[in-house]
Amino acid sequence: RTSLADGWGGSMIATELQDILFGTPVPIRAKVNLGVLKADEVNIIIHGHEPLLPELIVAAAKDEELIDQARAVGAKGINLAGICCTANEILMRKGVPVAGSVLQQELAIATGAVEAMVVDIQCVMQGLGVVSRCYHTDLFTTSSRAGIPGATNLEFHHENGLETAREIVRRAIANFPKRRVVEIPADEMDLVAGFSHETINYMLGGRFRSSYWALNDNIINGRIRGVAAVVGCSNPRVRFGDLHTTVVRELIANNVLVLVTGCAAINCAKEGLLTPEAADMAGSGLKEVCEAVGMPPVLHCGSCVDNSRLLVAATAVVKEGGLGEDLSEVPVCGCAPEWMSEKAIAIGQYFVTSGVTVGFGVAFPTTGSAVLSDYVFGGIKEQVGANWFYEPDPMAMAQEIISHIDSKRKALGIESAKERVLYDMEMRRKLEIV
Repeated sequence: RTSLADGWGGSMIATELQDILFGTPVPIRAKVNLGVLKADEVNIIIHGHEPLLPELIVAAAKDEELIDQARAVGAKGINLAGICCTANEILMRKGVPVAGSVLQQELAIATGAVEAMVVDIQCVMQGLGVVSRCYHTDLFTTSSRAGIPGATNLEFHHENGLETAREIVRRAIANFPKRRVVEIPADEMDLVAGFSHETINYMLGGRFRSSYWALNDNIINGRIRGVAAVVGCSNPRVRFGDLHTTVVRELIANNVLVLVTGCAAINCAKEGLLTPEAADMAGSGLKEVCEAVGMPPVLHCGSCVDNSRLLVAATAVVKEGGLGEDLSEVPVCGCAPEWMSEKAIAIGQYFVTSGVTVGFGVAFPTTGSAVLSDYVFGGIKEQVGANWFYEPDPMAMAQEIISHIDSKRKALGIESAKERVLYDMEMRRKLEIV
């Protein structure tokens, strides 16, 4: 009950309120990786999970008065870039480029090109204070709940939020002349982000006939094998981003449509998986659907809190019909191959109790208890129709997901792809209206 309240209450309400405040995301093109930093502009990195102040910083960076101040110190303009979940928030709604995922926060400072890094809560490394002092970067903490030794605290308050944002931009501008050696990697990649439930609904049916029927129909006829959510953090215990991209490549090659959020989305974006051209990596059925709709085979659905969008989408699939009467019957699966944060466990649990099986990689927190492990890996399925599984090998995890999807297809009686039949006139005459 607690996990259901967390997912369908806390997480979903947070996502809906952010959409009300800042707008529902729509597909948008942008760039990703450290190459988005600019040597001739004032660079400000926004990192964390609370989107209120970042939205105001985006507005402040467009202020002509502040842009003129930047030009006065020798910069051509003001460049914003995001890291972690805040990056996903301002990417989807404002098109702000993404400098990287959680494990690139120190690397961004090490380019020598970052005038200011603004952080709030979650996934913020305490070592940023030490790293920033080795360069000219000003590190700003903005939450009353999370401070860092050596950082400047500019606490965010709603009543004067815009002035706080302007002060951060002004201090970043003043830092620009203090730069020393700048080394910005050339690596950057295009991506398409912003696939909310509303966008997918519209994309599949248009303004007047928006629905999930096109998705359901293509799952039933076998062009799309099923749907998988690949979410979660980047983990320093494994090769950076490799587990995410390996799982995703194997899934789309086997005609599984993939939805991504959080740092998993950023890692996939850096490998070019979030562009329509990535359909060339997909199996023939998924590729056909992607080319018809004009979408990538891997859909960027937002930040970690936006995992609730995936619940809404899965519920819409059930409501549309033809794929069971409950989430536990739909050929879908979730996984967090590189999970690291405790919130990943909370998110995974509300998916499991909603009826969606979830897999974790790297390590699993219950392996020290045989009783609890037996319950989460099997016993819980009797209650909610889904369970956890643990698989540290990315290829094996992908195969586990595919096997799970195939078992759901078999239970629905759609395990074989429907043969495409071209009706001649004689066959048409025999058709009956039901």
